[in-house]
Amino acid sequence: MSAPTENPATAGHTARARFDSAAPGGYKRLAAVSQWLADGGVDPTLLHLIDMRVSQLNGCAYCLDMHAQEAREAGETQQRLDVLAGWDETGLFTEAEKAVLAWAEALTRVGEKRAPQALYDTLAEYYDEREIAGITLAIAMMNAWNRLAVGLGKEPEGR
Repeated sequence: MSAPTENPATAGHTARARFDSAAPGGYKRLAAVSQWLADGGVDPTLLHLIDMRVSQLNGCAYCLDMHAQEAREAGETQQRLDVLAGWDETGLFTEAEKAVLAWAEALTRVGEKRAPQALYDTLAEYYDEREIAGITLAIAMMNAWNRLAVGLGKEPEGR
């Protein structure tokens, strides 16, 4: 695989800030929430699906690269990752997973979609309040990480 090409959003610009070193306190706190989610705050399979789908919607190549690798290492199939953008067109995802993916899309596009009661009600058919809170927090966190990575010009490393 060749090295990534220059990001058009940052082409011709000086280097952008490194969030981890420019705002270490904020970075550590975001990382702590993400670690809590990974340590059991949300089912690992769901967490990978959330991370991937939110990153697809936000166009974050850095996060897609990182989370696809993590998902595969955790046992997610390449086929499900390949068709994730069309999750609602396939039987490869359970109804419970589809409820999470619909919720992730709505919250990621909250300005246009809001958070419809019908989507919440479907989510509540499969998950309890604690699980829904964790899922919602995971969606919010991935959106935050995407905005930091895209805004600060992070790109995948060549492998």
